[in-house]
Amino acid sequence: MSAIITDQLRILNAKNFVSAATSSSNSYYAFVGLTNATDYSSGWESNPPAPKDSFDQENDYWDTMVALKKIKVSDVNQVVRKITWSSGTIYDMYRHDISRTNTSKPSGATSLYSANYYIINSDYKVYICLQNGTDPENPSGRPSLDEPTFTDLEPKAAGDSGDGYIWKYLYTIKPSDIVKFDTVNFIPVPKNWETSTENAAIRNNAAASNNQLKIITITNRGVGVGTANRTYTNVPIKGDGTGGKATIVINNDSKVESVTISSGGSGYTYGTVDLVGGNVPIGTGLNGTPTFNVIIPPKGGHGADIYRELGAYNVLIYSRIENDLENPDFITGNKIARVGIVENPQTYNSTSLLDVDKASAVYALRLTGIGYSSTTFTTNSRFTQTISTGTTAVGRVVSYDQNTGVLKYWQDKSLAGFNTDGSQNSSPTYGINLNRFTSSVGTGGTTFITGTNLYIDKTFTGVYFNK
Repeated sequence: MSAIITDQLRILNAKNFVSAATSSSNSYYAFVGLTNATDYSSGWESNPPAPKDSFDQENDYWDTMVALKKIKVSDVNQVVRKITWSSGTIYDMYRHDISRTNTSKPSGATSLYSANYYIINSDYKVYICLQNGTDPENPSGRPSLDEPTFTDLEPKAAGDSGDGYIWKYLYTIKPSDIVKFDTVNFIPVPKNWETSTENAAIRNNAAASNNQLKIITITNRGVGVGTANRTYTNVPIKGDGTGGKATIVINNDSKVESVTISSGGSGYTYGTVDLVGGNVPIGTGLNGTPTFNVIIPPKGGHGADIYRELGAYNVLIYSRIENDLENPDFITGNKIARVGIVENPQTYNSTSLLDVDKASAVYALRLTGIGYSSTTFTTNSRFTQTISTGTTAVGRVVSYDQNTGVLKYWQDKSLAGFNTDGSQNSSPTYGINLNRFTSSVGTGGTTFITGTNLYIDKTFTGVYFNK
């Protein structure tokens, strides 16, 4: 049996992720890692391989992780596609019936959320297009000439050019959200739309309108309709709702000149203009009867649920990765090729959730001895320590700080003879165990790092976390 993941499920998943990531009972972190990407693919920088979805790959994410940055409540936001208003552009209009068999015009989009039916203006105000000038002569709409700038609660035209556009104001992006979430491709939607006092006026207006109809478009003007130069009022709109009425203006050629909603009614999920019930004489000939398209607003009305109305099924996470002298967990002097998010890591040797702003995800040693301030280590190179007779610890260099003598490193299965594809070398150089570096060596061991005059400082401790 075929199945489809609907856009509404995607929106729900996005809302659930934001809720989980901002909950005080959880702890989410952004991480960087994989300093040795070319070991996986020589062409990683020009053509990185697709991620692998397996438990083995997940373990590799942890093994090659370098540092983490806490994701705060203000760092997570649902976002929608960025569609910037530009004069002369023909935008799509909101329609409830866009599908593969009834595409949006002019874009040809096969779903509402892939249509260009809303915009952000130059003042970071967001509007939905309820009418784009569509009529029988312009079935794909007309160019937009007037940039909307108003904040009125009811839909209206943006200027006096006569471009035919009707816009509905939705919200203004806050400066703090512009800094974090306004990108080339996405803009943020307000947090907590259902309860936020900042957007209460928009929500209350939607509730007060009680899902009223706002727009009817003409698809055929008809021929010989009614009486020339006459306006017919209170023409009923039939459907599953009640109270909807339209005003129809007949021009000098006995064709429909315009149609507007005079009473929005309520409860409609479909509707049609009842010409007979409105005492509008039907036209003559094959195409004599005029036809209309009654546009059904989203459930609750325009502005009731901004996430459903704009299709906010993407989430953007803001995490500024930077190093500082007080907490230098984000290393410099090496590359990283992997970024990601982890949920609820634990502090080292504890079941408590990690809750610091930054954390190191690698092992670290402090080296001391003659020349520690001038010694260099090649990034990603191997270094070793004999911890007892016949037993060697091996690590790979992440970074070395000549000022502090701190050597950061990682250990993964590649050091025990496993290749990046999961295959194993039957005779690894240092055996199949990943022995830890230590300042408490056994018989035959030494605290010196092999090939150097530097030894491990016994007083140094690092802060780690549990996977």
